[in-house]
Amino acid sequence: MESPPPKFALPVDSEHKATKFRLFSVAAPHMRAFHLSWVSFFACFVSSFAAAPLVPIIRDNLNLTSTDIGNAGIASVSGAVFARVAMGSACDLFGPRLASASLILLTAPAVFCSSIASSPTSFLLVRFFTGFSLATFVSTQFWMSSMFSAPVVGTANGVAGGWGNLGGGATQLIMPLVFGVIRDIGVVKFTAWRIVFFIPALFQTLSAFAVLIFGQDMPDGNFRGLKKFGEKAIDKFSWVFYYGITNYRGWILALTYGYCFGVELAVDNIIAEYFYDRFNLNLSIAGIIAASFGLANLFSRPGGGILSDIVAKRFGMTGRLWNLWVVQTLGGVFRIILGQVGSLSGSIIVMIAFSVFVQAACGLTFGVVPFVSRRSLGVVSGMTGGGGNVGAVVTQLIFFRGSKYSKQTGITLMGIMIICCTLPLFLIYFPQWGGMFCGPSKKAKATEEEYYLSEWKSNEKEKGFHLASLKFSENSVSERGGKVDSATRPSDETSPAHV
Repeated sequence: MESPPPKFALPVDSEHKATKFRLFSVAAPHMRAFHLSWVSFFACFVSSFAAAPLVPIIRDNLNLTSTDIGNAGIASVSGAVFARVAMGSACDLFGPRLASASLILLTAPAVFCSSIASSPTSFLLVRFFTGFSLATFVSTQFWMSSMFSAPVVGTANGVAGGWGNLGGGATQLIMPLVFGVIRDIGVVKFTAWRIVFFIPALFQTLSAFAVLIFGQDMPDGNFRGLKKFGEKAIDKFSWVFYYGITNYRGWILALTYGYCFGVELAVDNIIAEYFYDRFNLNLSIAGIIAASFGLANLFSRPGGGILSDIVAKRFGMTGRLWNLWVVQTLGGVFRIILGQVGSLSGSIIVMIAFSVFVQAACGLTFGVVPFVSRRSLGVVSGMTGGGGNVGAVVTQLIFFRGSKYSKQTGITLMGIMIICCTLPLFLIYFPQWGGMFCGPSKKAKATEEEYYLSEWKSNEKEKGFHLASLKFSENSVSERGGKVDSATRPSDETSPAHV
């Protein structure tokens, strides 16, 4: 006798993914996974950028040159380039819960060791290994794409990613304030900054245990249990990896994400020092101003995800792509203006405007990513996320390492790069939905089912490995948009008998 279908607190589709997003709910498994994912990612962001607002103190203690500081900033985001790609594969094979918690626990010792850094080299190394934790962004996006259906997946990804990214702003505020408290109770400043690092290290460790204890990979259970009972196919890494890296859409999104999230990471590393040096501010005030950049993630990145879903209801995938291009290009324009503004008040206003647009573009990007591939979702998410870190590394290498460019000039040139590197979005085309300038293909096989099932071989289909992709194709029909008369589209034919 078959067991009754599981009951969920939220309405679900045929894959048991939630079709509603209720922000203030903690219902298992959907909303619990949401809150665990953003909190753990938030903790990793706090740790990765904990040193940035304290650089004016640390550089005096460790005798860091501007090149040392630039190299450490690059190190903090470069490690996650390959870690994010690896995390995507790990999520595809082992599930986001185990992949995320394992990485968080592996990188926590590096955060603790930040307190004993004694030279430019040791400072660079702890920042490098701590930065690996930023790969939890991939598990966050994978987890949300596994828990939420097409109509709300952009919202879920945007809010989870945005609230996690808040850590980049929160640490700009938290670290100088805690440093000030410890120094004011009588601890010398070169010891106080070391003590402060125990706070992000402990927070990160606790978040990993929360994910392990309370998290669940999929609406129906964890990967291990689902595979054991035959409810999830045991996939081959080689094919998962192959279909991910051969999908050109993933590479374009990796490039464009490098110039929204990538520049956000670069700014997190230099913004406090920029205001401290250029406008002769004290450390706490510079930290508060810098925090406003990251704290815009409270609404800007979620707003991008929500906008992506709203526009998709009317204009489908074409609307998602156009919104991404417009918003990210405007972010580049504001970045150029920021480098030209000479007043403190004007710089703050333009910086906030820039942060809103560039962070919204991040949310809009991951309104598109879940539809690039069903079988290789983790790999594509990892490629895109890794592209963000590559953008940060390249930007800091070119503009913020050493003294070749002033920070003002570097900021302006970064804006130009944003605009140029967003143009390849014009090349993204889905046969079943179209692109920014072309409608869907007129070929009879240009359907959601054909697109997603093309990732499976005939022998795998015979074993039923493709059934999850089949359900996903049915649920992604919404990407045609309201402007499309679905009755004229070929995928409205009767579903195959094996469904």
